[in-house]
Amino acid sequence: MKLTILGCLGAYPHHDEGTTSYLLQAKGYNLLIDCGSMAVSKLEHFISPLFVDSVILSHYHHDHIADLGVLQYYRQLWPKDDPEWDGKILKIWGHQEDKFHFNDLTLSGVSAGKPYQVGDEKHIGPWHVTFMRTIHPVPCFAMRFEEKATGKVFVFTGDSGYLESFNSFAKDADLFLADTYLFKGNENHKAHLTSYEAGKIAKLANAKSLVLTHLPQHGDLEQLRQEAKAAAGSGVSVELAIPGRQFEI
Repeated sequence: MKLTILGCLGAYPHHDEGTTSYLLQAKGYNLLIDCGSMAVSKLEHFISPLFVDSVILSHYHHDHIADLGVLQYYRQLWPKDDPEWDGKILKIWGHQEDKFHFNDLTLSGVSAGKPYQVGDEKHIGPWHVTFMRTIHPVPCFAMRFEEKATGKVFVFTGDSGYLESFNSFAKDADLFLADTYLFKGNENHKAHLTSYEAGKIAKLANAKSLVLTHLPQHGDLEQLRQEAKAAAGSGVSVELAIPGRQFEI
């Protein structure tokens, strides 16, 4: 299983870096997790957007779906006589608590919206996927991916303030990808984790590796990493998400 960082900033793009989007791959399956600004152009450095098998969305804030319509248009307008593409319908997984945005996941002949909710176990490509509701101003869901063939675990927080339930949801994660938009000292925020909280969860969950994402545009990111590292302890690897960086899980 391999994770590629396409975009890792929170809220808005900055200095040629985009917002939240990740490519998760295993057994030849290509899953796009969130589709923030610049996701499609960054994706082209690794695979053709035509070869995305499905997309899964944590929530519908603009920094997580800014390029979703662009991805739909890309596939809609691509020449139909291209022998390398089968024109398949793209599955886009999202929650139904916002009907307006969920309905936009379906574009006739291009994509089909697929619902998920807490309590579901979805079988998407080579993974079992389960969900946890987070703390955020709009409905948002963390995701736990367990690779069927290997038992490896990847957990993505989506956007969230601190919740003790992350300790069990992320238990024994091989890679824990955590929203870390805030520096230590801003704990118990209503929407985002701090570096300290991300590190604390990683430690209590017994995660092997913590990757900080949904990063702030301003401030010393090495300080952010060091704060998370201090909270996580010596048993957890702590790294920053950087566009183009790939992690083998």
